[in-house]
Amino acid sequence: MLEKLKDIETHYEEIEGQMMDPAVYGDLEKMMRLSREQKELMPLVETYRALLVRQADFDTAMELASDPDFKDVAQEEINGAKADIERLKEELTILLLPKDPNDRKNVIVEIRAGAGGEEAALFAHSLMRMYTMYAENKGWRIEVMNHNETELGGVKEAEFLIQGEGAYSRLKFESGVHRVQRVPETESQGRIQTSTVTVAVLPEAEDVDVNIDAKDLQIDTYRSSGAGGQHVNKTESAIRITHLPTGLVVECQDERSQYKNKDRAMKILASRLLDMEQQKQHNAIAAERRSQIGSGDRSERIRTYNFPQGRVTDHRIGLTLYKIDAIMNGALDELIDALVTADQAEKLKSSEE
Repeated sequence: MLEKLKDIETHYEEIEGQMMDPAVYGDLEKMMRLSREQKELMPLVETYRALLVRQADFDTAMELASDPDFKDVAQEEINGAKADIERLKEELTILLLPKDPNDRKNVIVEIRAGAGGEEAALFAHSLMRMYTMYAENKGWRIEVMNHNETELGGVKEAEFLIQGEGAYSRLKFESGVHRVQRVPETESQGRIQTSTVTVAVLPEAEDVDVNIDAKDLQIDTYRSSGAGGQHVNKTESAIRITHLPTGLVVECQDERSQYKNKDRAMKILASRLLDMEQQKQHNAIAAERRSQIGSGDRSERIRTYNFPQGRVTDHRIGLTLYKIDAIMNGALDELIDALVTADQAEKLKSSEE
């Protein structure tokens, strides 16, 4: 592990060197990429450096322990350094776990009222408010994309974008069915009703870069047809490009220049390939949404909000908190921290098997 960490530190120092290079200043895209990578590696490198410092302190204390005059002081330092070394090694083990590539992305949160009629819609509104307040506390931006209200102020369905560093890493565990148990405002006889709301948290899709390999192209030239005078009939300026992996065919004969026609055809091909990739990405997200939402039935749940008892229970990790008012006002960190810790523990277990 230490050898791997040394390599990561070397790479981190190379990034720092590149960012101080005046030639990089003018390349905004490269500067942003380096800055993002530096930010991702910083916690790992800082923890590794702290480990090296405490290891050096431990070695020094061990040498001093042989001197009777410093034995007691040295032993105290040895004990403290050993504890710090163990703690830092545990932190590094977690930091070295494989990262979810979507963690740094913005998110689209989708909320839909499930079983329970108007009460489910009213709770969907409460959940939307909860996530909005949580995002505001984090300093994230919220943009409502779709909002379908009921006559009583409930939410049948809503989609909103949350923009902020690490939004997906914090909110991805919210996907699933949320169950509420409370006396509805619409209930005159004071009976507790159980309703459900489905939540899906999706990473915001980024633009897909299209990389066209020349060997995947078949390029044919032919004489242009139609109007254009003698020139178009005498020279093979028209271009037909076939993208062999997909079978896409693009033809262009608008220009008299073969070069210009080829340039236009490549732009059209790139646009069509981009559209195909985005469509594929959209379909994958739709499939992910279906897998997250489930049927919305009362029996499918990740969390229960019990208002009469003032408790919130996350069924995935068996955690119950008697802080329902604070949680509904956006105080989600205690819940989310516990879910992150459980996820890390599961990853550690898998890596050891």
